[in-house]
Amino acid sequence: MAPKKPTPKPRPQRNPKSAQDRPRQGRSQSKESRPQARDRRFATRDQRSSRPKVAAAAPVLKDRADHHQPLDLEPRQEEANSDLIYGRHAVSAALESNRPLNRVWVNSRIRYDPRFLGLIDQAKASGAVIDEVDTKRLNQITEGANHQGIAAQTACYDYRDLEDLIDAALGSTKMPVIVAADGITDPHNLGAIIRTTEALGGQGMVIPQRRAAGITSTVAKVAAGALEHLPVARVVNLRRALDTLKEKGFWIYGLSSQASQPLYRTRFDQPTVIVVGSEGQGLSLRVQQSCDGLVSIPLPGKVPSLNASVATGMALYEIYRNQWTSQIQMSPWQNQI
Repeated sequence: MAPKKPTPKPRPQRNPKSAQDRPRQGRSQSKESRPQARDRRFATRDQRSSRPKVAAAAPVLKDRADHHQPLDLEPRQEEANSDLIYGRHAVSAALESNRPLNRVWVNSRIRYDPRFLGLIDQAKASGAVIDEVDTKRLNQITEGANHQGIAAQTACYDYRDLEDLIDAALGSTKMPVIVAADGITDPHNLGAIIRTTEALGGQGMVIPQRRAAGITSTVAKVAAGALEHLPVARVVNLRRALDTLKEKGFWIYGLSSQASQPLYRTRFDQPTVIVVGSEGQGLSLRVQQSCDGLVSIPLPGKVPSLNASVATGMALYEIYRNQWTSQIQMSPWQNQI
């Protein structure tokens, strides 16, 4: 007798609300449900953007009694309006010219030196604070510079107005000489140019405000006191300043290594402005166009150019040598007359 086949059990009916029949949130999601999900997502973003933003918390004051008191900005303003000069020549020149000083740092050797004793006492009487410190403290103040045992904090350099500089130059001599620097960014070069200009008898200097070095403590140190006797004007547009000097009767000469006119063949018998450019790029094209002439220093050697301060010194000496020679040649004629 054959065995009976087992009767199949009835399949259980799926519950449409079970997890298997729920639409999956992925690639298998039906097209009809995707816009609804997108709408819900965008609606959530809109709701988030519509929420009011919480303002940042105010900083907690350590002392609420100081909240209504004005802030003390005097020390910051004093630091912003002050400058540091160091070195024996720079500080002694500032002391001799009665330049206002806020503080003087000096070691014991320089403090009682006969050359500085009277000047330091005079600065102390004028209100300057005199601090006798050691070399380590001076190194910290000057950031390791060659201070030579003395440093001083003074007000920022007071630039002269261009019109005042021109009037003072024309009033001091018949043939004044002014130096204009075009793009001198090295403070050592600028300080050396100022020192040479003052030593040879120049009446002033003009520097641009942008893309050039200004009067800093390094410039004052290299100038070795010349800033106390040589006025410096800082202008926004150097080309416009040269045009103003032309209107006042000055002749503008630019130093260029490519100029065909040598310096020693040029006559400087009028009020003169000598323009010197940077070592890398020289004179800019606009400044060259403002010059009455370009002159060069002949260099028979293999080095194609000179340092900016050295070239300025050679040009200034040639200008004054030309003027001295003209005065010597004119003196016999004046005696005969």
